[in-house]
Amino acid sequence: MYAHADERVGTVVIPAGGVLFDFGGTLDADGVTWKERMRGLCEAEGIRLPSERFDRAFYAADDALVGAVPATLTFRETVVRLANGLLRGLGHGDGGLVDRVAARFLEDALANLHRNAPVLAELAQRYRLGIVSNFYGNLDAVCDDAKISRYFGVIVDSARIGYQKPDPRIFHTALGALGLPPAEVTFVGDSGPRDMAGAKGVGMPHIWLVVERSAADAVCCPGDRIVESFGALEGLLL
Repeated sequence: MYAHADERVGTVVIPAGGVLFDFGGTLDADGVTWKERMRGLCEAEGIRLPSERFDRAFYAADDALVGAVPATLTFRETVVRLANGLLRGLGHGDGGLVDRVAARFLEDALANLHRNAPVLAELAQRYRLGIVSNFYGNLDAVCDDAKISRYFGVIVDSARIGYQKPDPRIFHTALGALGLPPAEVTFVGDSGPRDMAGAKGVGMPHIWLVVERSAADAVCCPGDRIVESFGALEGLLL
């Protein structure tokens, strides 16, 4: 069922057993973080602020949700709460604005997840798959809403287990659930310090999903693979 352990693509060994993914910015986008997507939507509404102020408001809204939402909270309500906290922090708490930003964010995320589903379906026939994400405590419900849960043998939400990437314990939790050693599992993510460095720290091969190829200047290991779209994983893993 799985690829041979010595199968190679370029200079990177494609492991036999499994693939772990980040969620936000990876499965639901082509390497664009939730923060940057929220920034773009706010700017489309005419809200243009210095990066430092926007970032501070986003991280405050993001942190406020960690461990503070019901495990059953839907994807839509998650995005609404994040948008509401962000916009209030920026001094733009109008309910209509919150609804517009949240709706556009969710529409885009679901479109990306729908587009990526055929790749996940193919990968699931060949590898054991899982998700490792710094999230709010309701990632299982979000994945159910997005209709992608069926592809994954394990979904590890940092708020549920008490460890965040790049802490090696969150990766080992997923690896243990898959029943595979680190060397046999590739990690795919969009963050250098959280995903790539975290995977490297536990000895997992890794593929970096980035917006621009210029990020190759910052690879953490010789021979690192970089892709600019989720669909490009077909050429590496299938």
